[in-house]
Amino acid sequence: MATTILTPKAALIDLTKCIGCRGCQVACKNWNARATKKTVMTGNFTSPGDMNSETYTIVKYIEHDKAQDVAWDFIKVQCMHCKNPACASACPVGAFTKTAAGPVTYEPEKCIGCRYCMMACPFGVPKYEWDKKYPVVQKCTFCAERIADGQMPACVKSCPPNAIIFGDYDRILAEAEQRIKDHPGLYIDHIYGKNEAGGTSWMYLSSTAFDTIGFKTNIPTKPLPDLTWGMLREIPYKVGGLVAVLAAIAYFRNRGSRVESDKEKEG
Repeated sequence: MATTILTPKAALIDLTKCIGCRGCQVACKNWNARATKKTVMTGNFTSPGDMNSETYTIVKYIEHDKAQDVAWDFIKVQCMHCKNPACASACPVGAFTKTAAGPVTYEPEKCIGCRYCMMACPFGVPKYEWDKKYPVVQKCTFCAERIADGQMPACVKSCPPNAIIFGDYDRILAEAEQRIKDHPGLYIDHIYGKNEAGGTSWMYLSSTAFDTIGFKTNIPTKPLPDLTWGMLREIPYKVGGLVAVLAAIAYFRNRGSRVESDKEKEG
């Protein structure tokens, strides 16, 4: 029986502990039954080069100069699961939902393929199945079903050096703050995700400045839905007609997908 979630959850990634093993990446693929594809070596060990519709999380290998030597930072990247997600506010059909437990979930059967979520996300997370006949949006789910069942996300469970910790939001934030307080010479005095986009359910600690290892540091601290709705109010009402047309297209697309699936099962 599923466990009732009373408090929002969060995860903290301590980049000083990550060893770049990609265990989280493999565990995510396995739990979500995502396909693997051949990748091309480009001189960087990050594989694939970025998240895509089949890869909800990746470990990026960032090489840079540090103290007159070459250093590596290993960066796990996934959906940040914002407290006030811009993807949900931008979606005209309510395909995205911010759950009380923390995950931002997605219902593909509602999707009309407008991809507003992709444009709204400040972290560039949602990916589209461009190579599919009946495409939908894909992204990290924060293992919502595991959390609802009282378990930790698959990526967290798989981390050998415990570079990722998971628990109640307040406890995770307090732990991040305590680590900075206890080791001021080790960490940058910044918890990435504490304030970005109004706060996120995933947070990071680092010994390297975030702007030098690929993090977007120009993200407003104000919840982005406030800005999203400000823009949407400027859109003429005739967009409602466009939404209706897209909804009809989505209906027939999904219907076609179901029919083909039924035929395959009968065959």
